[in-house]
Amino acid sequence: MRLTHLADYAVVMMTAAARRPAAACLSATELADETGVPLPTAQKLMQRLAAHGLLTGTRGAGGGYALARPVTAISLADIVEAVEGPITMTQCSGSDEPSDCALDAHCRVKPHMGIVGAKVRGALGAVSLEELAS
Repeated sequence: MRLTHLADYAVVMMTAAARRPAAACLSATELADETGVPLPTAQKLMQRLAAHGLLTGTRGAGGGYALARPVTAISLADIVEAVEGPITMTQCSGSDEPSDCALDAHCRVKPHMGIVGAKVRGALGAVSLEELAS
């Protein structure tokens, strides 16, 4: 399993935000400058992270984004899922619906792939933003 560039950038940006004082407002421009993430990508990611409850946005002069929860209450899994969606290991994971897979009709592993995804999510969920930022 490998993170996409967007998920990787989101982790980098969230760790940079976590190193700031609690409730500090940050702009996409500040985070882009600090992390090297291109500004349009930083803006897009901050909106997505806010939509998933990881950042809160404040409009107007002096506005920006701040962490929505303490760094101990945000996990690596939360960040990855905000960008990528639910953590699944295969295209058929987490669904009883038929998939595009040629083995779908007779696969004996499919019923167990949800367990694997849950374990991976659990491992990523055990890593807090606080740990990543230290």
